[in-house]
Amino acid sequence: MRTPSWVPLVYVGPAAAVMAAACLYPLISGIQLGFFDWSMGTPWADAHWVGLRHFRTAFTDPAVWSSLRVTLLFAFVCVTAEMGLGIALALLLEAPARGMAFFRSMFILPMMIAPIAVGLTWRYLFDAQFGFVNAILQHFGMAPHAWLADPNLAFVAIVVSDIWQWTPFVLIMMLAALASVDGSVLEASRIDGATWWQMTWRVKLPMVAHVIAITLLMRLIDAFRVLEVIYILTFGGPGDSTEILSLHIYKAAFVSQNLGSAAAISVLLLVVVALLSCVALHFSNPLKQEKV
Repeated sequence: MRTPSWVPLVYVGPAAAVMAAACLYPLISGIQLGFFDWSMGTPWADAHWVGLRHFRTAFTDPAVWSSLRVTLLFAFVCVTAEMGLGIALALLLEAPARGMAFFRSMFILPMMIAPIAVGLTWRYLFDAQFGFVNAILQHFGMAPHAWLADPNLAFVAIVVSDIWQWTPFVLIMMLAALASVDGSVLEASRIDGATWWQMTWRVKLPMVAHVIAITLLMRLIDAFRVLEVIYILTFGGPGDSTEILSLHIYKAAFVSQNLGSAAAISVLLLVVVALLSCVALHFSNPLKQEKV
């Protein structure tokens, strides 16, 4: 007897309703807040309707566009490096070998550490006087650097910390994807005389392309939401060289106490992430890939 099509909806419906309420209510409240001028600690009855003023300010404020530029550059550099390193490490660690389980466990440890602890750790490592990074440079006869006081070096510092923490996520996703590749396909390619390089680029990676796209999507979203590590490392400085959009929103909401402006900028961030997500989901659809 065939199960009616509405039966799965009965099981999924309650959980979907709870998730929808948990996601939609904050989203609608945040968009609503963007139309008001309200400070934390004051009654909502004292909020003043300002219409689209905060949204117009968000689109015309140079600080917002500067933060968006830093965010896009940060996300591009970090995600590109993490995807490249994660896939390369997965290809190296997928083969069964003695002690490989230990190395896999060691590689995923950074992802298990709390972001605050990661920020503190890298802040000490990049310390201008007592940092381990400068100690290594001096050991090789190079001059130490004020990593967190120089705009370019501070950006390098937040990029390195993010790559160190989240490359293991890509590694885990790719190890799981490569483990699901049909062994008979690989064996057939070996019989046909394919080299390791040809098997990797023409067999393995195309077969896990949808997993790569989903992993890319998840890392893009996380890169736009990162806050704690940069908050601890640089707090957006020096100047605004490392002030990503999420940190700019935090400052607008909790430092300047301008929650309406912060909500409007959050909507801008939501739109950017949604557009990037749609692009990634488009390329992650296996059916569309087969048509191409």
